[in-house]
Amino acid sequence: MAKQSRKFKERLTNKYRLVILNEDTFEERFSFKLSRLNVYVFGGLFTFVLIALTSLLIAYTPLREYVPGYSSTALRQKAAKISNELDSLRNEAYINNSKLNAMMAVIKGEESSETYYKKVDSLNQLNKNSILQGVVYGSKADSSFRKEVADIDRFNVRTNQTEKIGMVLFSPVTGTITNKFNSEEAHFAIDIAVKKDTPIKAIAEGTVIFSEWSVDTGFVIILDHGNNLLSVYKHNSEIFKQQGELVKSGEVIATAGSAGELSTATHLHFELWYNGYPIDPTNFMDFE
Repeated sequence: MAKQSRKFKERLTNKYRLVILNEDTFEERFSFKLSRLNVYVFGGLFTFVLIALTSLLIAYTPLREYVPGYSSTALRQKAAKISNELDSLRNEAYINNSKLNAMMAVIKGEESSETYYKKVDSLNQLNKNSILQGVVYGSKADSSFRKEVADIDRFNVRTNQTEKIGMVLFSPVTGTITNKFNSEEAHFAIDIAVKKDTPIKAIAEGTVIFSEWSVDTGFVIILDHGNNLLSVYKHNSEIFKQQGELVKSGEVIATAGSAGELSTATHLHFELWYNGYPIDPTNFMDFE
C-alpha cells in the first residue's frame, strides 16, 4: 500500500517540460515546467474563476433577461403597475355596481331614499379608507359644514349642470305638472297630468336597462343615456321596449296611465338621475 501511494505521488509531482518551437527553424520560443499536480490545481482554479465570473455577469447585467426563468426589471415594474391599477378598477367597479343596485332599489320603490344615501355614504367612506393610510378627524362644526355642502350637491341643481350632462334633452310628454320636484319631501321626480294612453317618448337616445311591472308604480321603464344619466318613467299603462333594446331620441317607449297602487290619476311620474343623484327635470326641459 505504501509503495502504491509513493508511486501515485511521484506521478503527480514528476516534472515535465512544455516547449514551444518554431516549426521551420526549430528555434525555442519559450518553455516551462509542469507537473500533473500543477495542471490539476491551475485547471480547477481556472474553472472556479470562470464559473464565478459567469455567475456575476448574469446576475448583475442585462444578460440575465435572456436566461429562462428571469424577467426584466421593466417587465416586473410594468406588471406591478398593472396589478395595482387592476385592484383600483376592481374596487371602483364594486362601488359603482353597489351604488347602481341601491339606486335601482329606490327607483323601483323597494327602499327609501334615506336608505340609499346611507349606503352611498358608507361606500364613499369605504373607498376613502381603502386609499388613505391614516384617518383625519374633523371638528363637529366642520362635520356639519361638510354635511350641508354634501346636501347642496345632492339636491340642488346648479346652473352649470346642463354643461356637465353635455346633451340636448327633449320632454317625454306635454301636460300639466301636478307635483313638482321637492328634495325636502323626498319627491325626486315631477308628476305630469296627461290623457290616458298619451305616448311617452324617450328624452334622448339610450339603452333600456329596466322594463318591468311594479305593484306600486305599474309599468316602469328606465333608460341609460350614457354620461351617467338615467331617465325613469313610471305609472305607464303599457310599455313597448324591453330590457337591452336601443331607443332613439323622441321614440315612443310607453303610453301614459294610472297603473300602480301609488297612482290616483292618469299621469307620468318622471325622474332624472345624474351621477347617482336625482335632479330636477324642469331645469333641462319644458313640459307645458
